[in-house]
Amino acid sequence: MKLKVSFSSFLRTLFGILLLVFYCEYLIFYLVQMHCSWPTLDPTKQENITSKENPVRILVIADTHLLGSLKGHWLDKLRREWQMYRAFQTAVALHQPELVFVLGDLLDEGSFCSDSEFRYYIERFFSLFQVPGETTMYVVAGNHDIGFHYRIHPYTQKRFEEGFNALAVQLISVRGNHFVLVNSMALEGDGCFLCEPAEKELAKVAKLLKCSQSSNEACDRLPATLSAYSRPILMQHYPLYRGSDKDCTDFDAAPYPEREERFREKWECLSKEATDQILKQIKPRLALSGHTHHGCTRRLPVGDGIEITMPSFSWRNKDNPNYALGVFTPNNYAIGKCEMPRESTVINLYILGLVGLFIWLCCCNRRRRFP
Repeated sequence: MKLKVSFSSFLRTLFGILLLVFYCEYLIFYLVQMHCSWPTLDPTKQENITSKENPVRILVIADTHLLGSLKGHWLDKLRREWQMYRAFQTAVALHQPELVFVLGDLLDEGSFCSDSEFRYYIERFFSLFQVPGETTMYVVAGNHDIGFHYRIHPYTQKRFEEGFNALAVQLISVRGNHFVLVNSMALEGDGCFLCEPAEKELAKVAKLLKCSQSSNEACDRLPATLSAYSRPILMQHYPLYRGSDKDCTDFDAAPYPEREERFREKWECLSKEATDQILKQIKPRLALSGHTHHGCTRRLPVGDGIEITMPSFSWRNKDNPNYALGVFTPNNYAIGKCEMPRESTVINLYILGLVGLFIWLCCCNRRRRFP
């Protein structure tokens, strides 16, 4: 049976398709993400530190994995980049964060791409993840950005550091809140060109935090941003040491049986030695990480803080990617994850919408044949 479509029916069908695309590619991001709001500080969790500072509001994402020319098909690249662009810009517009942190693996082929493609990577990233003038973005390096430890070359490390202003160790202090950003691949402890300077810088940061906690003649004069002590927030790409994700019960945790797969130290997580060292050095109240592409919340193995592993921000790696919103004061914090549209939901909407339009066309054609 041939389906004869009148011009008016064709226009209505085209309009229906355009509405479906508008909903699935634009409106759905607002409808889903507007349900998420800034978390509220719990007064019962307040630490014994006096603070009258206004809270600092941060947004955190991880593992954007912008596709390169070798592994990424142009259509897949176009699709994923539009999704991340729309989700991120919607999040920034709705929540207006003061700080944005990206926890590594910004790029998919950053460790081996050519210089020309790397420059193109930089342009694409800051175009997709553009922030307004009142918002500041900070990034840490991931293994896809500069390579795993065994294959990092000084040149690739330096070009990422300069291109994204991502030092191996950074201390960001805003209104008494201290964020310590660390390059995970610099924590191998083997004295390499990257590790030794990073360890010295991390020791320097630890000393500054300790000096801000108690006045001591042996301490140098502290910068104004460190005039008051508060327990820092650790941010890096690798999760801290854990055997697997089997104890992770977050809604975005890894599916079974992947959740029970053993983690290899220095590959899926930091080594136990590096984990113990960094936790004892800076004593964080919260650690944020990425790398696994799945979510996980657990208590820190040293101290009384928690670690939150963020899932990949790309629908290529996760059906339900999300981002975190955090509210911080020197003596308290609250953090929560914000869901975004599921990839499976969008696909199902397209299927149902197109099937519905086809059925409508068939019914219209039948009414014309049998008035």
